[in-house]
Amino acid sequence: MNEPALEVHMDADDLDRTLRADVIAGLTADRKWLPPKWFYDARGSELFEKITELDEYYPTRAERQILAGHAPDIARHTRARALLELGAGYSTKTRLLLDALTAQGTLETFVPMDVSPSALSEAATLISADYPALRVHNIVGDFARHLKHLPGGGDRLIAFLGGTIGNLVPEERAEFLADVRSVLEPGEHLLLGTDLVKSPRVVVPAYDDAAGVTAEFNRNVLRVINNSLAADFDPDGFAHVALWDPEREWIEMRLRARWPMRVTIPGVGLVVDFAAGEEVRTEVSAKFRREGVEEELAEAGFALDHWWTDRDGLFAVSLARAV
Repeated sequence: MNEPALEVHMDADDLDRTLRADVIAGLTADRKWLPPKWFYDARGSELFEKITELDEYYPTRAERQILAGHAPDIARHTRARALLELGAGYSTKTRLLLDALTAQGTLETFVPMDVSPSALSEAATLISADYPALRVHNIVGDFARHLKHLPGGGDRLIAFLGGTIGNLVPEERAEFLADVRSVLEPGEHLLLGTDLVKSPRVVVPAYDDAAGVTAEFNRNVLRVINNSLAADFDPDGFAHVALWDPEREWIEMRLRARWPMRVTIPGVGLVVDFAAGEEVRTEVSAKFRREGVEEELAEAGFALDHWWTDRDGLFAVSLARAV
């Protein structure tokens, strides 16, 4: 068995600097915000895994169904020698691709990138044990900043799954897709997971489940700031809010102050006042239509080769080729 390699482009100091900058920028803005990446300490990762198993949360099941049905097609079409996964986390669904590409006989290397060293190392240990002939090359980094460090070599497939691209607003998506295209050679591929536009009656419960798991996940960003920056947020003082924006066709997750509060954040020398009912936006999750995805890919220099959906048309996985 090959020992997983580890390449670090985002260490604890870098994470700390980025968190401080985001907290200052977001909580001093006229309309307060915090980026969704700060949900994910160890507790946040556990909560998200629970979310993916909830009855209301369809994206993970739908995407897994697509990959289970079409991973062999993806392997045949790409004949990828390297699979590069962005925002890999625990790489659970990725095993469907690893199985198909291994059966195809082309795959040599798996390169997961994530900001969480613990998730990467835990997943890599299991994957190395289950795929002993595979080279596993972990990269600790942020897909918004560190794509240039992805290894070259030809016949690469970049996977960006889970609908995570929906967490980016349109300008960020355009920049991200252009960055992905810049590291690929013509003929190499991008596999993209996108949640599709559907009735708010289906979408909203996926982000506001009856058991309150998503609410705890949302409030976890406050616990991360408390733990990292010695802040005194009272997480229970904030209500979880999930709203459908029909114009932008996205869900917004927010935290709404239940009463007036003054929060001290010594780690950045900040005191933040919240009025009763004031909200902090913590995530957007855009939903897509095929024509929009195809257009955004084309603008970044990709041709859409394949478009697959689950049986209920809730989610899509697209395979695009760099041109």
